[in-house]
Amino acid sequence: MAGEATSGPAGPRALPNQEQGEHEPDKWPLGRLLGAASRAVERAWYDALEARRLTHAGLIVLHFLELGFDSQTDLARFAQVEAQTMSRTVDRLEREGLVIRLPDPADRRRHIVSITERGHAAFEAVRGLEDEVFPAVDDPDALRAALIQIVSAAPARQPR
Repeated sequence: MAGEATSGPAGPRALPNQEQGEHEPDKWPLGRLLGAASRAVERAWYDALEARRLTHAGLIVLHFLELGFDSQTDLARFAQVEAQTMSRTVDRLEREGLVIRLPDPADRRRHIVSITERGHAAFEAVRGLEDEVFPAVDDPDALRAALIQIVSAAPARQPR
């Protein structure tokens, strides 16, 4: 059929109207670039966290605890995850000695989650990872501002 790629003994052939170099990132639409960049950075970030026995979800919890949140319910709400998901994340952090979870003396149904010294140290160690993990860009502040603009403009996601 006209316009379809064909395959022969030498491998797949390009479509007749395909320009040379279309596989180069400078020819990609913005959505494809963002997706590819996101996947590359995410892989590097997850690998770096895994080497430090952390997960991205665990890092988010440590960050919220550093900001002063202490309710497991609030942690789930602000992380935009279900309560059970947050419970599993806190369970893992507790097993690793990064947080402690105690019953609230004022309300037995509520648990107070606190970051431990080991948790503080783990969070601080990861803070410096950005420079190590993320590829160099000419203007990181401009990239950060653009990403904040994109994320801020996106509709808030509700937990499923």
